[in-house]
Amino acid sequence: MEPMSPAADSGFTDHDAARAIEAILMAAVEPVEPSVVAQLLEKPAAFVNDLCAQLSASYEAAGHGFQLVRVAGGWRYQTHPDVAVYVERFVLDGQRARLSAAALETLAIVAYKQPISRGHIATIRGVDPDAVLHTLQARGYIGQVGRDAGPGQAVLWGTTTHFLEKLGLDSLEDLPPLAGFVPGADLVEALEQGLTYGPGRGDGHAPG
Repeated sequence: MEPMSPAADSGFTDHDAARAIEAILMAAVEPVEPSVVAQLLEKPAAFVNDLCAQLSASYEAAGHGFQLVRVAGGWRYQTHPDVAVYVERFVLDGQRARLSAAALETLAIVAYKQPISRGHIATIRGVDPDAVLHTLQARGYIGQVGRDAGPGQAVLWGTTTHFLEKLGLDSLEDLPPLAGFVPGADLVEALEQGLTYGPGRGDGHAPG
């Protein structure tokens, strides 16, 4: 990437900033928010977003096996979907522990209906969701986000940033629309593929 303009007070060119962004994101375990990188580089967050978008486009144009993508409000490196299957084989070595259908259905209900109480989930699914909720919370996909204002002040559940990261979404607005609320087989399958759980970061889009 060719330098475009020097920063007035830091001596950085855009080329230097791009290299710094690459180094920071390579060292990061989770998506890094633009505001964090902006503070480190002493640049505006909009500048960081634009430069990350340029880097992302350049990687895609060059046909690399990795991508720079925006997920969960930040930027991260991850495996290109075209070659994700090979990374899965390397990382997981064929050993996977998938979420049950009941867990996937409950997770879909929380994702689309949040904030939602245990009682409301039980009404929708027709079964006690306590065990499933504990499993989803232990995996880091949901968390307690508040209390209901009504009698009993029931705990309200919602999805986490980790949920967005595992599915490769920037925000909940990126969830696919549903004609009805009850999750169908296609949604359950999509969630299962995105939330495959295994040793380390067992998702199909492995961070770089």
